[in-house]
Order: sequence, then structure tokens, then C-alpha cells
Amino acid sequence: MPNVTFYFEVHQPYRLRRVFSFDKNQNFIDTDRNRAVFGKVADKCYIPMTKMLVDLNKEYPELKTSFSFTGIFFEQAEEFRPDVINVFQELFDTGSMEILDETYYHSLAYLIDRDEFEDQVKLHREAIHRYFKFKPTVFRNTEAMYSNDIASLAAKMGYKAIVAEGWEKSLGWRSPNYVYTDPGRKINLLLRNYKLSDDISFRFSSHGWKEYPLTSEKYAGWLADNEGDTVNLFMDYETFGEHQWKDTGIFDFFRALPGDMIKKGIGFNKVSDTAAVKPVGIVDVPDIMSWADVDRDLTAWLGNRMQNAAFEKLKGMRKDVLQTEDKDIISEWRVLQTSDNFYYMCTKWFADGDVHKYFNAYDSPYVAYINYMNIISDLDRRVKSALELRRKPADI
Repeated sequence: MPNVTFYFEVHQPYRLRRVFSFDKNQNFIDTDRNRAVFGKVADKCYIPMTKMLVDLNKEYPELKTSFSFTGIFFEQAEEFRPDVINVFQELFDTGSMEILDETYYHSLAYLIDRDEFEDQVKLHREAIHRYFKFKPTVFRNTEAMYSNDIASLAAKMGYKAIVAEGWEKSLGWRSPNYVYTDPGRKINLLLRNYKLSDDISFRFSSHGWKEYPLTSEKYAGWLADNEGDTVNLFMDYETFGEHQWKDTGIFDFFRALPGDMIKKGIGFNKVSDTAAVKPVGIVDVPDIMSWADVDRDLTAWLGNRMQNAAFEKLKGMRKDVLQTEDKDIISEWRVLQTSDNFYYMCTKWFADGDVHKYFNAYDSPYVAYINYMNIISDLDRRVKSALELRRKPADI
């Protein structure tokens, strides 16, 4: 009977203000909307769910959970709801919680430049040390983007394990309930059991699902029936109270789950516990996969001409942006790398689209694209102005 590894992603993107081509207001962050959304999710998810985990740990000291937080989540928490940081620190202080590293901006940095990727991971490490005095040993790229090359890079950066999707295309007949390694045998691979994870994330409140209603006792039985070393239940933290509202019974379900799991002899791992398990084989992933939508690839972000045009414009600005040495400009450019900005331009239909649509302020992907290009064009203008100012003293 495998142990279970709970891992939760905590992320809130910066929503962008509606910007027109003639608008020269440099601030493109929609502060009012970000404050409203963050406050709502804090009250519905972050505070009640985290307090529940603190209480559960008193009753079940063996319960373990793992989290990753984006840097821009912390920035908004600092500005709008510092009590959210406090409650996560309280959970961390119980010793039951572990933290993963990722990109600070929940970005597509790896697709831009390796140096940019490493810079953002370094920023994230610094944030985790600042808030928790902790150094993660497990890495999770944005939306679990993974390939052999990403594995090699994460290993080079000192990580012992990396999170990825347990997808049949890569696994074949094998189960995600084991630890694997990359072809270079440089880093261990922790694969999400997406079927059991999505039973909670997406199907929990679906009245049309044949297993509805899902009780904690039934779910614990499913977990106990699994073979392997670990069942990795990886999901967005906003599942609890936001994607699945309180009146669906999601909090009652999770409150009862640890007890029902323990009754069946199921144990709990932090991600570092799972990372220490001996790999049973190699998983070869030459092309990037992710946990985004049914295709598990990059097309949720870079699947149409609008997305690709926006991304190429963003990518092409890196050299000039960094040469400005302007911290505000560099930070704003990185905010525009956040993967959510490209989700909003997605025109394909995908299974988890409603989750991303839930937080989407745009009426259509075309409006999202036009707004993004207006913003990035204005940022590009500011970059050029900043570079001209830097050159002027040398010309005198």
C-alpha cells in the first residue's frame, strides 16, 4: 500500500488593467481588481483551509503536506492580506509542511532563456528563505512543464527531485505511483496521479459524475487499493473553497479524509520523503509536457497565432529590458511572462478551461490579446526611452 503525497500550488496572477493604444499611464496592474480577487480567495480558501490543516495536524501529527507559492502571490499577500502569510507560517511551524521551489512569476521563463529561468528561480529561493527560512530541495516548473532538458537543468541547480504529470504518453503501461528518474539519472521524478487528483479538483461537485457524491471513506478506499510507493495528489490549493465552494462539502470531505486514510493504514509523505524513494526506472520525455488541459503540452499558452506573436514580442525584449537596469521595468516585463496572460488568449476548448475562465477578466481571447499587445507596446516604448537616457551622458 503506497503512502500519499499531498502537494498544493498557491498562485494568484496580477490582473492587467485595460489599456488602450493611446494610453500612456505606465501602471498596467489592475490594483483594485487584484485586491478584490485576492481578498475573496483569502476568505474562501487560504484562511479557512490552512487553519483547518493546522487543526488537523494537532489531531493527526502524521499528516504531511507540501506547497509551492509564487513570488507574485506573496507580493499581493503583503499588500492586501498579510494575515494569509501569517497562517501559512503557522502551518509551516507545525513541522508538517514542506515547500517547493518554482519560478517567481509563475512564468514561461524557461521558454524565453535559460539565464532568465535561473534568475527567476533564484528570486523564488530568496522569497522562500525570507518568509520561511527554508531551502527547498524539490522543484516544480510553471504548470508542471517538464522535459529531459528541464530535468537536467533542475538537477544542475541542485534539486533532488522535480514534479511532472503522470501521463500515459510518457509512462506507457507503467504506473505514476512510483518514483522514476530522467534518462541522465540526474534527478528523481515525482509524477502526479492525475486521475485521483482530478477526482477532487474537477469532479468532486459534479452531479453528473457516476461516483457522486464522493465521500472521504470512499476516496480513502480508492487510495488503499493502489499499488506502488506513492500516490501523488497534486492540485491547485484554490480547489478548496474557490473552485469547489464550501457548500459542495469540500471542507468536510478533507477534514474527514486523514482519519479515514489512517484507518486504512495509509501513510503520508512530504515531497522530500517521496524524493528519497529509490527510482524504479527511467521516464524519457524529449518534448515538453505539462499538466495544462487535455493535451498536456504547450498549446494552452502557445497554440495560436495571437499567443505566439505576443510571446515572440515579449521574448525579443529581454536584452533591452535588462540593459535598462531599471528594477521596475524588469519586474513589469516579468509580470507579463506569467502563464495566465497567455491562457487568456487561448482559443481552443480544453477540459479545465472553466478553472482559468473563472479568474479571466476578458470577454474573449481576442480582447486579451489586444490588451496585452497595447501593454507590451507601451512597455517597449518606455524601455527605449530608458535606454536613450542611459546613453546621453556618454554622448556629451
